[in-house]
Amino acid sequence: MRNFKKFWVAFFFIACNLAYAGSYEDFFHAVAQDDSNQIKKLLARGFDANTPDPAGQTGLHLALSEPSPKSALMLIEWPKTDINKLNLQGESALMMAAIKGHIDLAAKLIEKKADVNKTGWTPLHYAASAGHVNIISLLLENSAYIDAESPNRTTPLMMAAKYGSSASVTFLLNQDADISLKNEQGFTALDFARQGGKPEAIEVIRARMKKTSSSGKW
Repeated sequence: MRNFKKFWVAFFFIACNLAYAGSYEDFFHAVAQDDSNQIKKLLARGFDANTPDPAGQTGLHLALSEPSPKSALMLIEWPKTDINKLNLQGESALMMAAIKGHIDLAAKLIEKKADVNKTGWTPLHYAASAGHVNIISLLLENSAYIDAESPNRTTPLMMAAKYGSSASVTFLLNQDADISLKNEQGFTALDFARQGGKPEAIEVIRARMKKTSSSGKW
């Protein structure tokens, strides 16, 4: 009788593990296919929305990267989703939405209390590096710190100057981003623009420097 009970206990755990393995594969396949209905069924059956894939990405991270917008929205609205969970690179869902230009999903994440000013690299750095002025504006409207420093003290303005657009540089300067700051290597936003080969950004920054200098602020 004792051996019979052990057999059924072992059988139960094996069955559970097999079911979970199947759900795991089904979940990430559904995210890739933007099948929000299948995702909702799996979550309703108890699958954890915060489960990472082998690369450390949650379903929400992947949905924002694919992009799979219906799945991303469903996961944002799912009450058990940890929207501030970081992947192995230290990226949040809001950072992914910011760099990919998903303005509506970024707004929804902020509505759900996504961390706008996380420590280290921030959503504003990511939006600036991609030149998404609309998302930069959204983040600043929701109290993002405009001169946030990355671990090596790089600011969003520096990222916009090297990787973004002249429009994003202009917008950040018009919102009073500090043009005089330097990162750990001693580089300014102007240096970043030069490194990135961004002539329009260089022109915008130089014009602002000249204006600031003539007004006695530089």
